[in-house]
Amino acid sequence: MGDGGVGGGSCWDSWVEDSLSKLESLKLLRSLRPIHLQPPPHSDHLEFFDRLMPWDRSSVDISVSLPTFRNWLLDIPSSGNDIELEGAGIKEASSPSFHKLLLFSSNDYLGLSSHPTIAKSAALAANEHGMGPRGSALICGYTSHHRLLESSLAELKAKEDCLLCPTGFAANMALMVAIGNISLLLAVGAHPENSEKIAVFSDALNHASIIDGIRLAERQKSIEVFVYKHCNMSHLNELLSSCMMSKKVVVTDSLFSMDGDFAPLDELVRLRQKHGFLLVIDDAHGTFVCGKNGGGVAELFNCVKDVDICVGTLSKAAGCHGGFIACSKRWKQLILSRGRSFIFSTATPIPVIAAGHAAVLVAKKEKWRRREIWNRVEDFHAFTGIPISSPIISLIVGSEEKALSASRHLLESGFHVTAIRPPTVPANSCRLRITLTATHTRHDIKKLAEALSRCVDLQDVSSHCSKTSARL
Repeated sequence: MGDGGVGGGSCWDSWVEDSLSKLESLKLLRSLRPIHLQPPPHSDHLEFFDRLMPWDRSSVDISVSLPTFRNWLLDIPSSGNDIELEGAGIKEASSPSFHKLLLFSSNDYLGLSSHPTIAKSAALAANEHGMGPRGSALICGYTSHHRLLESSLAELKAKEDCLLCPTGFAANMALMVAIGNISLLLAVGAHPENSEKIAVFSDALNHASIIDGIRLAERQKSIEVFVYKHCNMSHLNELLSSCMMSKKVVVTDSLFSMDGDFAPLDELVRLRQKHGFLLVIDDAHGTFVCGKNGGGVAELFNCVKDVDICVGTLSKAAGCHGGFIACSKRWKQLILSRGRSFIFSTATPIPVIAAGHAAVLVAKKEKWRRREIWNRVEDFHAFTGIPISSPIISLIVGSEEKALSASRHLLESGFHVTAIRPPTVPANSCRLRITLTATHTRHDIKKLAEALSRCVDLQDVSSHCSKTSARL
């Protein structure tokens, strides 16, 4: 598969290749040399299950201390020191001083954070290697375990290669800075002329990590930024059509974390064919959740080959930690040579990497978890009448006071649902953000719907652009 668009005279293959040649001539081209670590001698610890097991519930059944619970109800800020301690340990959660809640605000969509196979993989790696070599990936922190996880993620995303990053935030930062470096490397003079810069088109509701990566590239004076209205393809087409710059990139979340709606990838693919831009998606909330094989939103939309670069995370549906960039081998070499947040970060510890690899295998094998997520989406619609398109449900209630009042009511009813307020969302669009997981049951959804009906007018909920809104 090529690295870029097909029209408009753009040739991202050539631009990336020329950038790598320039780096090589400057002796700035970097490479990864994995330190070999012996993998576990047997894979007997890799157990898979065909249904919900008792331990799965620990991903949604939680406890908070009574002081924390009271302060939360009163919206009193906490430093985290109000949990009760006994000697060197924490009191048992079964103590009367703890309050039990059902978690509906986690991004652990598959419930893998409590999976014994993943925990055992981390433990075996820790016993064998400790935390592993400590250093940045380009010094000594990159190992054969990291390479194995990269290969499995590249296969999942149907891409030529993959680069691990410490977090999803770091992945987006590294990618956007690397993209901006292309114009710096290929500029005729000391600084890129306007025509030599890269035009980056970003959805108005993209994640903060994309925005901050773009801002950093802007400071290098290597890109020109165009923000298009959320999922508005007509506006994006107008901006693309009026832009005379040859190098164009469109970057978007695939599944938006605060609104729960999908980017219109089918329309983006058509625009890509017309304008020849590089298509980059952040599939943080779609990876392992969407698509027959958990490949993400591009798999769901049947356009994997039309997405040039896919950023993802292991901290959500994989139940682990870390970020990644699935791309071509050329792009990987460019990013690891110029992506500052990758270059100057310590590599992820070996036990976390081992857990991540096990999570990929579990998510692939236990397909029933994806089915259960979408069953819960159907259940929520059936019990509330609210049309939703994903496991992320955004009930917009307006003011902070209304959002906090609804959140308090849900807390008192036994549900952990937080009020999302500015600056995360715009003023007067405060909301309840509810997430559904494979470890919730139909009964859980029914009880939540009953509690919601007592603090939200479900009849007044409307759907617009796949977003849900409500009035107290």
